[in-house]
Amino acid sequence: MPTFQSKKYVSKSFQNTLAASYRSKLSRHPFLLFGLPFIATMVAGSFFLTPAAALRYERHDRKVKTLSKDEELGIKRIEGRKAFDINEEYYRLAAKDLDDWDNKRVKRLKGEGDGILMVLYATMANEPPPTAHF
Repeated sequence: MPTFQSKKYVSKSFQNTLAASYRSKLSRHPFLLFGLPFIATMVAGSFFLTPAAALRYERHDRKVKTLSKDEELGIKRIEGRKAFDINEEYYRLAAKDLDDWDNKRVKRLKGEGDGILMVLYATMANEPPPTAHF
């Protein structure tokens, strides 16, 4: 005979309570007595919390001010000045003659390399620079 009995002791006062009857029926119908009330609580909670969340976002939206593009960039409109139009600027640039141009070198600052690699290579090798054919 084992030391402890496998059957639990249940007092007479506990057998007649609502908790005891629920516990005995729970083992026979677990979804009906535990799962269904749990799911119903989750669904009801989502319906009750939706207006509270909507109220929070509506209050936040009232605080946020919608800015125009000029206000966002911090630009003050000058009286008499025409507003910028991208289409007008495109057609103005398209009308220019882009085939007639000259490539001009920019004068370099003192101590700044001029960007010609052949001269740089020749000075490093202590040889005269080769002639460039551009």
